[in-house]
Amino acid sequence: MRIIAGEYRGRTIKFPKSKLVRPTTDKSKETLFNMLKKYISFDEIRVCDIYAGSGSLGLEALSRGAEEVHFVEKDFKVQQILMENIESLNAKEYCKLFKMDVLRFSKMQEHSIYDLIIADPPYFKSDIHEAFRNILDNNFLSKDGVFIIERSTQTKEVDEEIFGQQAVKRLGDSLIYIFIND
Repeated sequence: MRIIAGEYRGRTIKFPKSKLVRPTTDKSKETLFNMLKKYISFDEIRVCDIYAGSGSLGLEALSRGAEEVHFVEKDFKVQQILMENIESLNAKEYCKLFKMDVLRFSKMQEHSIYDLIIADPPYFKSDIHEAFRNILDNNFLSKDGVFIIERSTQTKEVDEEIFGQQAVKRLGDSLIYIFIND
C-alpha cells in the first residue's frame, strides 16, 4: 500500500493483518480520488475517515491538501497500525483518532463538521446504514460536503434501498455511493 499523490506521494503505509480490515487497492484508491476531484477540492478541507483501518484513504486526502483528518477505528490492534502510519508521515498535528465504533461516533452531539466523509466498512457490516442516517441527521457534513461510501456488489439491493440512490461507480466487486449535502 502506498500514497498515490500529493505531499506524501510514494510513501508506504502498513496494513494490519486482520480479517476485519480489507485493503483498498492502489488502483481503486486512485479511481476513487479521481472521481472525488469532480466534487471537491482537497485544499484545506476537514476530512473524516470512518472504519479507518490503516488510514490509507484519510492519509491520501491529507497528502492531497486536506487541513485535518479525523479517523474512527474501534479495533485496538488496527489503531496501533494507523498511529504508526500517521507518525511515519510526521502528520500527528493534522490527525485525530477516535477510538470507538462508528455508530457511537455518529451519535455524538458535539462533533466537527466535515467537508468530506469517507466510509469503507467491512463489506457485510450493516451498521453503515444507521451510521449513514445518523451522520446526515446530526449534520456532520458541511454545506456542499461529500459523503462517499464503498460497499460490496453483493449488498447492492439493500444499500440502494437505504441510501435512496444507485451506486455511481463499480470498482471490481465494490460499488461507490456519493452523497452531496446541498
